[in-house]
Amino acid sequence: MSVSSPPTSSAPSAYEMLREQYALRLPTSLEDLAGPATGTVNLPLHVVWSGRRSYGLSQPRSRMSLYRTVLAEGQRQDLIAFLNRDLLIAQWPILRTLISRPLRDVWESHFPELPADRAATAA
Repeated sequence: MSVSSPPTSSAPSAYEMLREQYALRLPTSLEDLAGPATGTVNLPLHVVWSGRRSYGLSQPRSRMSLYRTVLAEGQRQDLIAFLNRDLLIAQWPILRTLISRPLRDVWESHFPELPADRAATAA
């Protein structure tokens, strides 16, 4: 009687699966992020299905909440439509601490413009 050994390949971890999902949604470049820099942004239901949907860009907390929501829940076209390159870069040192590790790691590994830690930027 022969005993077979268990398969040697392991399933990807939750972290790896999330990284892969987030990577598929990334814009080609940060230059693609053509969202508004001023005014109010109203997110569609497919991005935020309950709670707050309207965000004022002149209010730092509101703007940070918008970016956190769009990064986590938006598809590629949402990222392009609602995020602004300059605002993303300016907010990144704090924003990176408010999002999940897989999401943060994907963005930082694909876009060197986004500093990997707070000390990397001069405010």
